[in-house]
Amino acid sequence: MAKIAIFDYGAGNLFSLKSALERNGAESVKIIYDLKDLEKFDGLVLPGVGNFDPAIKSIEGSAEHLDKAIEEGKPVMGICLGMEMLFERSEEGKLEGLKILDGDVMMLPKGKVKIPHMGWNNLQIIKGDSKFLKGVRDNSWVYFVHSYRAVPKNRSLVVATSDYGVSVPAVVEKGNLIGVQFHPEKSGDVGALMLRNFIEMCDDKKEAK
Repeated sequence: MAKIAIFDYGAGNLFSLKSALERNGAESVKIIYDLKDLEKFDGLVLPGVGNFDPAIKSIEGSAEHLDKAIEEGKPVMGICLGMEMLFERSEEGKLEGLKILDGDVMMLPKGKVKIPHMGWNNLQIIKGDSKFLKGVRDNSWVYFVHSYRAVPKNRSLVVATSDYGVSVPAVVEKGNLIGVQFHPEKSGDVGALMLRNFIEMCDDKKEAK
């Protein structure tokens, strides 16, 4: 059974995410404040609460441990802000992103759509072989709360999109690195299935050691 860490940027209550992971099969879930002991866990979640620059400041001191974990294939899931941090830069902040994925994060088009995008929207699944989306049906509904969207340079990373007046990359996947623009912990049965898939990825990696 998987032991999963949630990194806390110091920006909010992570109880709903922690309890959702526990409810869906994680052996234990611990909230951590740096990544120095990441080897003790089978997977990592970068949650979707906070603002870009403060979150980057809180993680940059131990970012080398994140890079190493990703290189070694440890499952990592970035949710909303946690996904946006993986890219090179964001219009939300002045600091550089983690530069794990190539591309920028841009604000949703002002005047064209209501900002923030808050509520349920459906997914268009582009790639059916996604480990994270295993068993998830095309056009499934998930819950969004965001004002920005990722613009990856490598479009092949995008495995699902959502239409909100503009195409939003809803899920990106690179090996065991997952980024989601929505909140699976708030997305009912569909989100629960995704969390179980992520936990299964953690279990598989643990067994492969």
